[in-house]
Amino acid sequence: MSVAPQDFKDAVGAYASGVTLVTVRDGRDDIGSTVTSFMSLSLEPPMVAVAIAAESYLTEALTRASAFAVTILSADQKPLAGRFTAAGRPSARLLLANVPHHRGQSTEALIVDESCAALECTITTPLPYGDHTLFPAVVTQIDHITPSAHPLLHHNGTYTTHA
Repeated sequence: MSVAPQDFKDAVGAYASGVTLVTVRDGRDDIGSTVTSFMSLSLEPPMVAVAIAAESYLTEALTRASAFAVTILSADQKPLAGRFTAAGRPSARLLLANVPHHRGQSTEALIVDESCAALECTITTPLPYGDHTLFPAVVTQIDHITPSAHPLLHHNGTYTTHA
């Protein structure tokens, strides 16, 4: 029995997920992308994972890198999610030019201020799965947590503040 790609996309789209911005310092450049395939893997040691399209430039950069940052976007940061999904987008540094942000202390990756939370992570062993690469990582630092921030969600193909 075969599952049609659109049926699969529609089915998993019914699951509301948080929206993150994954960034990496790649030499002199900064690469970033909106990622909804983010999950917690382990409490001890603290680990997360992100799944990134295998053919993307972010996958290429993460494969060269040893670390990345994950910013969990707040509802107020919905415009950023769109900016970081646009085809042919410029450097993450340019996309964040008018947005409060800073470099992570341990990863030097860009982190957006006033988000729900931000994590700095060290990549373990990337694993190819289908058309994506899974990047499991140990969380080396919690950059910040903003308990009062409301999360941005991805549900049925759109960004929303409620499912």
